[in-house]
Amino acid sequence: MLVADKIRQLTEEIQKLKKERNAIILAHVYQRPEVQEVADIIGDSLELSRKAAATDADVIVFCGVHFMAESAAILSPDKVILLPEENAGCPMADMVTAEELRIKKQQLPEAVVVAYVNTSAEVKAECDICCTSANAVKIVQSIPQDKEIIFIPDKNLGMYVASKTGRPMTLWEGWCNTHDWVTPEEVLRAKEEHPEALVLIHPECRPEVVALADYVSSTTGLIKFARENEAKEYIVGTESGILHQLYKQCPGKEFYLATKRLVCPNMKATTLDKVKRALEIMQPQITVPQEIREKALACLERMLAVK
Repeated sequence: MLVADKIRQLTEEIQKLKKERNAIILAHVYQRPEVQEVADIIGDSLELSRKAAATDADVIVFCGVHFMAESAAILSPDKVILLPEENAGCPMADMVTAEELRIKKQQLPEAVVVAYVNTSAEVKAECDICCTSANAVKIVQSIPQDKEIIFIPDKNLGMYVASKTGRPMTLWEGWCNTHDWVTPEEVLRAKEEHPEALVLIHPECRPEVVALADYVSSTTGLIKFARENEAKEYIVGTESGILHQLYKQCPGKEFYLATKRLVCPNMKATTLDKVKRALEIMQPQITVPQEIREKALACLERMLAVK
């Protein structure tokens, strides 16, 4: 069977199962193109969970990584949360544990802990307020000036936020393996090859890479910018899965990855076969213990309250 025929067959079978289960399928923009195409909602991790929580679906199939499915479980405790690839994790999220954070909090007892959403539910439960890459600057600006800040776990995003807010922060020694691969030399080489292209960079990249950007934002922010800007060419400094949405939403424009290494193996671990199987056997299910869920939810709600 041809690949296209196989994709079409699996897509039809998934759509049928989805109706039978009253399920909704979420896909992060870093997922494989065929997985994005079968999804009902495509976007950033927290945005996906919030939209899914507002639906009347009984089942959420989260095509992403583990902490994203946990966020869905936190916001939708009455729904079944399926993660098609149970071992799809996030190395950056794993760089901070609840126990390690408790030790740091003892060292800085007066500090406000700001948690990037790329953290486990157990870690969020130890934090004061969450942030996304899109609203991290606004969240830090909302914290009283006399308060110390511990920012976890991404030091690159933390340095970007510090540069925009002027706030000194204690930064956790964490990073995104995929975004941290991008080097200034690679961006400059891409600029030489495509001199008319604007440079779009995710703030999880290193500061010296961010400094070369024409625009810095979250994944959905980068897509919006490319869609609305008049430029016809763009160099992209974020995970390769975004190219599918960029080409769909920006017809007539060209996009070039800053480096071919911008591929997250965890994001690519989800396949249509695994989505289908998850709906068939209703596994793997992701749950969050009630005590942890309540504390993590409070952390997320404080973020959502910031206008």
